[in-house]
Amino acid sequence: MTTEEVPHGALVHLVGDGGLVPCADGQQRPYLSCDTAASTGSLAAVLDRVAEFVPWYSSVHRGAGYKSRRSTDAYEGAREAALAFAHREGGDDIAIICRNTTEALNHLAYRLRLLPDDVVLTTVVEHHANLLPWSRAARCRYVECAGDGTFELADVLAGLDERPVPRLLAITGASNITGWMPPVEEIVSAAHARGVQVVLDAAQLAPHRRLPPSPDFIAWSGHKMYAPFGVGVLIGPREAFRHGDPFLAGGGAVDLVDLDEVVWTEPPDREEAGSPNVVGAVALHAAIDELEAVGWPALVEHDGDLARRLREGLAGIPGVTLLGPDLSLETLPVATFTVEGLPHGLVAARLSAEEAIGVRHGCFCAHPYLMRLLGLGRAEVAAYRRQLRDGDRSRVPGAVRASFGINGSASDVDRLCAAVRRLAAGEPAPIGYEQDPATGDFQPDAEQAPWLSGGRRHGSSCSPG
Repeated sequence: MTTEEVPHGALVHLVGDGGLVPCADGQQRPYLSCDTAASTGSLAAVLDRVAEFVPWYSSVHRGAGYKSRRSTDAYEGAREAALAFAHREGGDDIAIICRNTTEALNHLAYRLRLLPDDVVLTTVVEHHANLLPWSRAARCRYVECAGDGTFELADVLAGLDERPVPRLLAITGASNITGWMPPVEEIVSAAHARGVQVVLDAAQLAPHRRLPPSPDFIAWSGHKMYAPFGVGVLIGPREAFRHGDPFLAGGGAVDLVDLDEVVWTEPPDREEAGSPNVVGAVALHAAIDELEAVGWPALVEHDGDLARRLREGLAGIPGVTLLGPDLSLETLPVATFTVEGLPHGLVAARLSAEEAIGVRHGCFCAHPYLMRLLGLGRAEVAAYRRQLRDGDRSRVPGAVRASFGINGSASDVDRLCAAVRRLAAGEPAPIGYEQDPATGDFQPDAEQAPWLSGGRRHGSSCSPG
């Protein structure tokens, strides 16, 4: 797409933007994705780079042929780009290319050789990817949040100073529910002053802000930064991976294998057993190049404009409750809300079927945080848990999330807010909707809108998390 074709107010066009989809009134409307916090579309330059590379694709590291050498260069070039993106080039850090942030954090939890009595300090704001690996490997201590979903530096200091001293601090760079960004640099400085290493979950932060150079370990995903080809990155000191067996065992991770002995190779190869996702690495490299070309000042300004318009617009709609921090606090262009009298799943279904607007609903893989934002007590959560165990998700608490990225514009935000305003005002649905108790999701009545019946029918998009 040429510069003239980029929608007004957007920085860059993504592949597929503006595609027409069927709606409940039989008309087709341009699809508006308000779900970039889950996954983004592809930058055109990313798709172009992949298309240029695929004819030269081959196995990496162990092939003598020209294609293998070229693929190896592309793969290792992506590793170098990831290190530079995280401001770790020229040192002794390594970049491990994996599937996504979740795999990266599980990988790290295994490789740090945590003991059951070790303490990992983390927060209730975290995505499950930065909660579950640590709670399985060690004993977690949690930084609580206030009713607005934020915490102060002092809250983290209290957790760091409690005995026993934490082995590790695991913290997010930005919430996937509210877009709130903790003061990471101050937190890392305080942890380091106490001899505590820090791992940063940068999945939400990476496409919106420069990555901070101070955390000991950092992980993020390509599918959230316009490279949806299945790779993530884990970066940390080489020494942390120099000894011990890797998270995955197999070809490429070894120097010598006998039936009674294994000699592991040096990191990062030790950490990447099997044939890697070379195409995904090439895509990630292209996305990094594109974000750097756009420039962080422009990205930050664009994010700020969208975030303010989005949160103020939703907060100003009667019957809509915006979750999270006060409007005066800086956030990413992410907003989570409820609509009085309407289940979150029905709001999402109606926005999709009637307006061609894609949002996320449910608990967003951050259940403890959302329960706090909704103000639910232990008894209420326990009741919902009993229903879940009985296979009924029809009343699972949740909310609706709208999120924007580099391709978002003011008109996109206005279109979303106008649609939410219509629902909140009580405008009746033009068709019926059916809820599946097993998933909790709503679907348009297939007889009333047969042209919509070809959509998702396999499980739930949002309820499990």
